[in-house]
Amino acid sequence: MKKPDWLKKKLSANKNSYSTQKTIDRYHLNTVCDGANCPNKGECYTEGTATFMALGSACTRECTFCAVPKDKLEIKLPDDQEPANIAAAAKALNLDYIVVTMVTRDDLDDGGAAHIVNIIQAIRDKCSKQTMIEVLTSDFQGELKQIKMIIDAGPDVFNHNMETIDRFYPQLRPQASYERSLKVLSHAKKGGDKLLTKSGFMVGLGESKTEIFSLMDDLRDANVDILTIGQYLAPSIRHYPVKQYVHPDVFDEYREKALEKGFLTCVSGPYVRSSYKASYAKKYASAEA
Repeated sequence: MKKPDWLKKKLSANKNSYSTQKTIDRYHLNTVCDGANCPNKGECYTEGTATFMALGSACTRECTFCAVPKDKLEIKLPDDQEPANIAAAAKALNLDYIVVTMVTRDDLDDGGAAHIVNIIQAIRDKCSKQTMIEVLTSDFQGELKQIKMIIDAGPDVFNHNMETIDRFYPQLRPQASYERSLKVLSHAKKGGDKLLTKSGFMVGLGESKTEIFSLMDDLRDANVDILTIGQYLAPSIRHYPVKQYVHPDVFDEYREKALEKGFLTCVSGPYVRSSYKASYAKKYASAEA
């Protein structure tokens, strides 16, 4: 399908973007910006920010929408230096809002939860006390004790993406479960009075508005605070195909509907991704506190 005009985004780069890349390279870090072929990479790097991707560059799951590599030969033991390196890079970039995501590591006994805890603690030790931390995690195969470990470490925002409607899970997320992901979000929200929870999903996969509104209702039932909605863009011809390019006016409609349903905020647009300009959550964290 030919991309419409509203999906034609200019690449951006300046001395800040090269400096951001240099910092990431210096500390030997992975980012979701690179790993998931994010279309906002140039814009974010130019603004001196990035989303760190922990636990390696390859994933143990076979989701058909995602660009992150599934090469089992690239799946390695967690790097013990990664928590300190992420904290050092965050400080070097002078980030006051840090987003750490992860590849799914079903091969590890705890799914990588202890490693994420170590990253949170390293950031707390290295960066300013005012620095906010958002973690975007896997579902840990529904092991709620792993979720509790992470919440107890004190992130400000816990994010777990639903990605799509229930009907598409067998095609897009065959090793995940719609109900399990909702359970993860619900359990996380119970873990801290000041914790914000967040989730996101893609459109353009063939879903109906009724199905989208039902997904919103399920997320509100799980007490999710923040919602992100973006256009699905197939990483390659081998991935699940785009069924529709959703007009920006429809994204505005989805945002208004989400606010009506009680989300604190909803960021909705063709190029919105879960961690895109995520620091807007600072406003709502202050309100919640």
